[in-house]
Amino acid sequence: MDFTQSLLIGFVTGIIGLAYFVYGKKQSRPVPLIAGIGLMVYPYFIDVLWLALVVGVALAVAPFVVKWDL
Repeated sequence: MDFTQSLLIGFVTGIIGLAYFVYGKKQSRPVPLIAGIGLMVYPYFIDVLWLALVVGVALAVAPFVVKWDL
């Protein structure tokens, strides 16, 4: 993946992940918390553009799909 694409994907998913993490922590909801951590970390490990986009969209949509509360 090109450096510019990697930087852009990492920046956008990092911001969304931070928002999910803060929301999950304040509301004591595990799904947004875990999705936020995943969104902040996964760009370091995935180098293929289409796979990075698929994983990012899946993690961003997960809190709306999974309704799991403790």
